Amino acid sequence: MAGRYSGSYPDRPYGWRAVAILADIGQASLVRRIPVGRIRISAKLEKNEMPSTLITGANRGLGLEFARQYAADGWHVYATCRDPNSASDLRKLADASDSNMQVLALDVTDLASIKAAAAALDGQAIDLLLNNAGVGGPRGQKLGNIDYEAWAKVLDVNTMGPLRVAEAFVDHVARSERKLIATLTSGMGSIADNTSGGSFAYRSSKAAVNMVMRSLAIELAPRGITCVVVNPGWVRTDMGGPRGNMTPAESVTNLRRLFENLDQAHSGRFFNHDGGEYPW
Repeated sequence: MAGRYSGSYPDRPYGWRAVAILADIGQASLVRRIPVGRIRISAKLEKNEMPSTLITGANRGLGLEFARQYAADGWHVYATCRDPNSASDLRKLADASDSNMQVLALDVTDLASIKAAAAALDGQAIDLLLNNAGVGGPRGQKLGNIDYEAWAKVLDVNTMGPLRVAEAFVDHVARSERKLIATLTSGMGSIADNTSGGSFAYRSSKAAVNMVMRSLAIELAPRGITCVVVNPGWVRTDMGGPRGNMTPAESVTNLRRLFENLDQAHSGRFFNHDGGEYPW
């Protein structure tokens, strides 16, 4: 299915111009930034212990780039996708990654699949749980032409999927040093930034996952777990299309810098890839 399991904007990114303007002028009322410096080597690496990340939708696009960059930096990468046998680029990357990448089958819409992956990693710590998998859904739909069945599928992947994964792996995250759950959302999920309408299914799914992760941040605060949602920008992927203004490498590099500067004081917040705090 075209566009399935990627984390960037759909082909027609309504509202992206407003996003770019906000990022450029840094309006204090809408965008707040946290310091984002160079990507740091964690304390675990200094002790010769590899930090770890689990990435959903790692077979292409941003997920594949996250897997590539984290593996290159020595992290242990649990790269997941629905069908590893058909994920040729991911399998090639894993073969070249000096045994620090493990490819696992995981479908974010299938609870049994998620539980099986969690059981396979029983006892393992996951420093960064990265909810990257997502779908763009039907495009060009207007009143009188709404595919509600397709809309429900988008909600299943983009909204319920990340919570299913977080619920199954929360103990893995809790036993880690970093304790970070990051979910890729979109500027199109921002109510404040919606000035052009359209994209009912995609917009609503991302706005909904923002609220889900805000609530999860509150529930997991006693366990010291940080939960954030992040906008990766308009990225040139299968989902984002060729007109995006960022490459996957650029977006992922920015997001990794952001992740390295987050702690529990930032939990429950919505960030842009450049470190700015995005308007809800």
